[in-house]
Amino acid sequence: MTRPLILLTNDDGILSPGLAAAAEAVHDLGELLIIAPATQQTGMGRATPAIAGGSITEETVHGGSRDLPAYAVAGSPAQAVIYGGMVLAPRHPDLVISGINYGENPGTCVTASGTVGAALQAAEMGIPGLAMSLETAKAYHYEHGSEVDWSAARHYTHYFARALLSKQLAFDVHVLKVDVPGNATPQTPWRITRLSRQPYYTMYRAEEQPKDEALVRLDYDVLIHWDSLEKDSDIYAFAHDRVVSVTPLSLDLTSRTNLSQLDRVLRSVAEGKVRNKG
Repeated sequence: MTRPLILLTNDDGILSPGLAAAAEAVHDLGELLIIAPATQQTGMGRATPAIAGGSITEETVHGGSRDLPAYAVAGSPAQAVIYGGMVLAPRHPDLVISGINYGENPGTCVTASGTVGAALQAAEMGIPGLAMSLETAKAYHYEHGSEVDWSAARHYTHYFARALLSKQLAFDVHVLKVDVPGNATPQTPWRITRLSRQPYYTMYRAEEQPKDEALVRLDYDVLIHWDSLEKDSDIYAFAHDRVVSVTPLSLDLTSRTNLSQLDRVLRSVAEGKVRNKG
């Protein structure tokens, strides 16, 4: 039997230790195709910017005790999935793993996350997506940190990858988003959560600004509104209870409202304007 084909990518770049940790975690589950952005692409979401010729170069990822062939693409995380699936893959991938990311991705920030964006791109291509993120110091979000313990994140990457390869996801579940607390161990419980409706990160104008008055430097930090935080959300599970948050995501972004009622409201506004003109 043909072994499952697992495509590995990330948004921290081909040289990220988090990517190597993911490769180490799942090398026994199938054949690996590693393709990731050539450079840091944090915050790219599911962007597919124009790139010159789709430049792809051969690289090596050091996955534990083994050196693994890999590819770097001059593009975004989503483009790594596109080029990996359409150009490099010998057959349709069975799973796309994005991560392991430096930094957690709970709440409404998912639309900005390159880690989640790559998994959503996989889902659009008919491939189950697993977006893995590990809580790290903010200083490591854009710079690879060497003092990161990947053991818990590796454990859960293997666990959920094996689950996705073994079972078909329920209807309307296209991606599993997993956020692992920095102090987690392989024994830390995990919990199915919903995506919080509130942001996890807040943007602000940095105190130290560049001398060029035409430039404005922004910064960000974690800001949780505990009084309105949903107790079944990914933020609550991750930040309050300090368990591993597992959030099912769908490509369907349709609002969960009564569509017929919304239709009536919008039509009544238009009809009212017509009557007023009469």
